[in-house]
Amino acid sequence: MQRKATALDVAKRAGVSRSAVSLVLNGRGDGNVAKESQDRIRQAAAELNYSPNAIALSLRNQRTRVIGIVSDEVVVSPFDGNIIGGADDVARAHGFVTVVMDTERDASRDESAVETLLDRQVDGLMYVTVGLKPLDVPQGMLRVPSVLANCFDNSPTPRLHHVIPDEVSGGREATEHLLQLGHRDIAFLAGAATSPAVPLRIEGHREAMAKAAIPVRDDRVFTAGWDINDGFHGAMRLLSSTERPTAIACANDRLAVGVALAAARLGLSVPHDLSVMGYDDEFRIAATMVPALTTMALPLREMGAAAMSMLLEQIEDAAQRPAAAGGRAGLAANAGLETMVSCRLVVRESTGPVPAR
Repeated sequence: MQRKATALDVAKRAGVSRSAVSLVLNGRGDGNVAKESQDRIRQAAAELNYSPNAIALSLRNQRTRVIGIVSDEVVVSPFDGNIIGGADDVARAHGFVTVVMDTERDASRDESAVETLLDRQVDGLMYVTVGLKPLDVPQGMLRVPSVLANCFDNSPTPRLHHVIPDEVSGGREATEHLLQLGHRDIAFLAGAATSPAVPLRIEGHREAMAKAAIPVRDDRVFTAGWDINDGFHGAMRLLSSTERPTAIACANDRLAVGVALAAARLGLSVPHDLSVMGYDDEFRIAATMVPALTTMALPLREMGAAAMSMLLEQIEDAAQRPAAAGGRAGLAANAGLETMVSCRLVVRESTGPVPAR
């Protein structure tokens, strides 16, 4: 069996010291090793198929290179798993592994899940939720670098950075798409009133209508729920009147499916008689619906990747500086704790020009 290459082998091939190899391959070459030498070291490591020993690195750096992720139901839900996927992509690219614990929407398990991960000496923590929501941050998350994804610190003075979708711009862009197609009588079928995302998406819808100088009728915007049945009944309420809207924007794709079913019940063709707009770009629903659904895609993988990138920066900062007073390492300042990621318009077949009347 061929012997595994060592750091000394890399040093000999590159014509440098063993310590220079260690500095470069541990990411501390800049300022310590000349760029030409760094290039030779990386080339030699690639030629010898050399990779540092992860356990030895952990012992030297006093890191486990493990990130703990707690989710409310992402792991057991068909939705939002891409947040964890995006986070894991970034972690693996930087030599970290992730360990995920799911509380299955039982908030009483948050603290114990965090403590379990801390007992495993994780370098940092991330909390991920299905759907935008406030979070009572487990106290253990304040002891290590931590970040929130798709949720935000519910305390009066937030302490952790959070990464969330830009719901206002998403609602605005959805309505702007319909306005560009010539629609002026546009209804907005929102989700459950308890969701923090709902008023933000409605705000975006109202902004787009105001910019187009079109008043929003009270009967054209209302909350319904999140499921297909809610969309069906909400659409029947909107479409049964003699003055029906020419387009309905929905707060998620399942509502849009219900709207399309109601339109079919009433003999209306989508998009020739009624344009239908979704939100989420839900896997196995939006693209496979007939007609395929125009929707706003939530930036799930992008949020996960952004949150993990921030967390790894905190971990690096914490390694370079002593823990802050009170032992809370890597905490961000109160200012600038929010990062919003833009949603993306996906145009398919369920929206079209305003019908002639």
